Amino acid sequence: MRQSAWKKRRKSVSDQWRLLVECADQEGLVHKITGVLYRAQCNVLVNHEFADLNRSRFFMRTEFSGSIARDAIIDELRQILPPESSVRLICPGKKRLVIMASREHHCLADLVTRCVYDELDAEIAGVISNHDTLRPLVEMNGLPFVHLPHEDVSRDEHERQILEKLDELQPDYVVLAKYMRILGPEFVKRFSNRIINIHHSFLPAFIGAKPYHQAWERGVKVIGATAHFVTNELDQGPIIEQQVINVDHTHGPKDMARAGRDVERMVLARALRVVTEDRVFLNGNRTVIFD
Repeated sequence: MRQSAWKKRRKSVSDQWRLLVECADQEGLVHKITGVLYRAQCNVLVNHEFADLNRSRFFMRTEFSGSIARDAIIDELRQILPPESSVRLICPGKKRLVIMASREHHCLADLVTRCVYDELDAEIAGVISNHDTLRPLVEMNGLPFVHLPHEDVSRDEHERQILEKLDELQPDYVVLAKYMRILGPEFVKRFSNRIINIHHSFLPAFIGAKPYHQAWERGVKVIGATAHFVTNELDQGPIIEQQVINVDHTHGPKDMARAGRDVERMVLARALRVVTEDRVFLNGNRTVIFD
């Protein structure tokens, strides 16, 4: 498309954009994609790309500036890219999070602080909990707290209540900040690839109750945490972030739990940073993360 045609179709909406492309791999994709932006008189600020040779898939994340006709750029990209390509053109802005928690405070408190002080590109639309324990922590920061107890109701009914509240809050992502209940298949399907969980181990080790007691009994030398997308296979979803820290023979179960809480906070915060900044692509059961 000639520049004169672009000038007629341009519409000033925003000066900053993120372009996310996933498609079948082929030669010349970077040149083709950036050529579209050049013809639209845009300025590329940051560009990352990755080709998965095993699956023949191509991933690209581009930050650029310019006053653009959004639909025109998407249309031209779809014309030059392979069939069934994914093209997302995003105007950067804070993502809406709903945090689900139970009784443990450490991950929730960390996320509240980071969002209140703009350390994450996100805002907390509300906190949902099956216990009332964390209400003071949430409400002292001026955030909505929704207590939906699970006692004396079926799992289906409890999840129906949660989904009803989520429909009101309209989150971009649901964050399980030590939410200690397993979500059913219909719930997970409703928010496919939009539920993020923090797990108390370097998966897949030490699944189940009392993970730090298990770790202590095994005499481990490192403990860790894993943030991942939730799927119907328990703790088997695509991994976003993992970290480990060293421990030794002087660490008892309580010491390990304290150290584990620290690493859980860091891992969940880092996972949410890359997710809310649109740096994560799903690649089967793996992730491609441009950091």
